[in-house]
Amino acid sequence: MKKTVGTASLTKKRLLLGITGGVAAYKAVELARLMTQVGIDVQTVMTASACRFIGPITFQSLTGNPVYTDFWETNTASSMAHIDLSRNVDAILVAPASANFIARVANGMADDLLATLCLARDCPLLLAPAMNRQMWENPATQRNLAILQGENINILGPANGEQACGEVGMGRMLEPNELIEVIQAMLQPKLLQDKNVLITAGPTYEAIDAVRGITNISSGKMGYAVARAALAAGANVTLISGPSCLTVPAVTKLVNVMSANDMLDAVKKEMSQTQTDIFISVAAVADYRAAKVSRQKIKKTDKRLTLLLEPNPDILNYVSNLPKPPFCVGFAAETENLEKNAEIKRKKKKLPLLVANLANEAIGLNESELILFDDAGKHRLLKAPKIIQAQRLIKHISESYK
Repeated sequence: MKKTVGTASLTKKRLLLGITGGVAAYKAVELARLMTQVGIDVQTVMTASACRFIGPITFQSLTGNPVYTDFWETNTASSMAHIDLSRNVDAILVAPASANFIARVANGMADDLLATLCLARDCPLLLAPAMNRQMWENPATQRNLAILQGENINILGPANGEQACGEVGMGRMLEPNELIEVIQAMLQPKLLQDKNVLITAGPTYEAIDAVRGITNISSGKMGYAVARAALAAGANVTLISGPSCLTVPAVTKLVNVMSANDMLDAVKKEMSQTQTDIFISVAAVADYRAAKVSRQKIKKTDKRLTLLLEPNPDILNYVSNLPKPPFCVGFAAETENLEKNAEIKRKKKKLPLLVANLANEAIGLNESELILFDDAGKHRLLKAPKIIQAQRLIKHISESYK
């Protein structure tokens, strides 16, 4: 079974590791070790609260670099740690990122060294949240996260599981091995540099009457994660999205659609205007639509209502059967016979790559387990947050695309 994530050395890459206060700070120790192991030069900055959980000497021993904890450090080149430390690094990763720290960064606060570095940076910023489930679910935290995602700041996780307080839910920081995968994908060469990638995401909505319609429970999370991963890989990304409440990635172009026919028209238009190198069909397109749509609301009666449905166009099949199709990637959400049905779909639609998962284990959730099917066989991606799965998928696509 082919690996989809490499472990190439990242010698000469520099990363600033920020650590905030929280029990999950212990995971940052292993993370620092893994990063130095693959050749990354790690510079650690800790908040005062973080020092209550883990001593700075631990990170100094692991990374071989001094650890900075406040504004008044005097051993930087110009004695301006809040500026110097963010220069000449390839990325800043804050892990764990507490609810308080996320709030401060979202609102442009610069009241300690780490927050100031995030404000003064000219490199990518990644945050790995870690907090109690109530804090994660709090509307204030969700608003702050939406602000950060809108500014193209990468939010990695969190995961669902048992927490230090004894409760179970969303809020656990991702494991170090999961975070190192994201960092490796970001710092390695741009795998899809300047490639034109067209992605469909989210559900479609097929009107029945003026107020009712046929849709599905797709959230768009996987499609949006794939868009973010493709952007990080250097691609020019056009995202065609059905209705979704998600924050839109900073894509090259966004096209909002409603119905399957709308989505097909948008795909045709984009492909006629720009040479598409890779087409990734993540959208959960409704298979059927009402044969006749009422312009007025259909009034409820005591009688049965028969709704005549007709099949929607198969967008992926259309693209894959073009005279000179792009590299096509399909998605299949199955409820049974996953592998058999996925392989049948791949061959029927002439796809070089198909991504499959069990619908009840993925739709609307933050994590998923995927199986990739191509001419070389099947490649299982063990359960992980969707942003990590998207990174793995983009790497696999880059290795397969010709």
